[in-house]
Amino acid sequence: MKNSIKIMKGIKRKSITWTSEIAYIVGLLTTDGCLSSNRGHVEITSKDVQLLKTFKNCLGIKNKITRKTSGFTHKKNCYRIQFGNVIFYDWLLRIGLIPHKTGKIGALKIPDKYFFHFLRGHLDGDGSFLRYQDPIFPKSERIYIKFRSKNLKHLMWLKSRINSLLKIKGYIANDGNVFSLRFAKRASLILLPYLYPTKYVPCLKRKYNIVKDLIPCH
Repeated sequence: MKNSIKIMKGIKRKSITWTSEIAYIVGLLTTDGCLSSNRGHVEITSKDVQLLKTFKNCLGIKNKITRKTSGFTHKKNCYRIQFGNVIFYDWLLRIGLIPHKTGKIGALKIPDKYFFHFLRGHLDGDGSFLRYQDPIFPKSERIYIKFRSKNLKHLMWLKSRINSLLKIKGYIANDGNVFSLRFAKRASLILLPYLYPTKYVPCLKRKYNIVKDLIPCH
């Protein structure tokens, strides 16, 4: 990633400048990340090693990817990266992330220019695409984009920001122990080119591959 070195230099200079890569990282940390109570330490966990490698490349860090036991299955089938940087940690606090954030995170300070790079990270961390043939109209396909969070306030903020920027409406559902913000086909087709402005942006490839044929010029 061409900007990863600049990001690390910015952290060392005690100033961090928004880029598409840093916005994507914030999206990942909002969903799959954890800010430790021990100030300065950041961790991200995922079942996708490719996602963690992309995270490393975006930040320009060399920390090892290690195995971690899943809190749901209690199996050692997850992976994580841990690193310490007080400057980066404090900056994340200033934009709205919270240590041990589950159920607490609300609105974040994301510039409009970088919002959809942040949103792609949010999607890669804890969102999904759903595509299937319509059971009533076999020649028609249903497409949904879904963002998930345990915090309703956070999803309401997300819904409001997307609507203000693209004038599309999603709907929020209670999925049991989490909430989801969903966009149906028409809104999804508008949103996709903003999530993936080019095929070279940092992303989780297995999710991108589900929808790449729906994005113009990809």
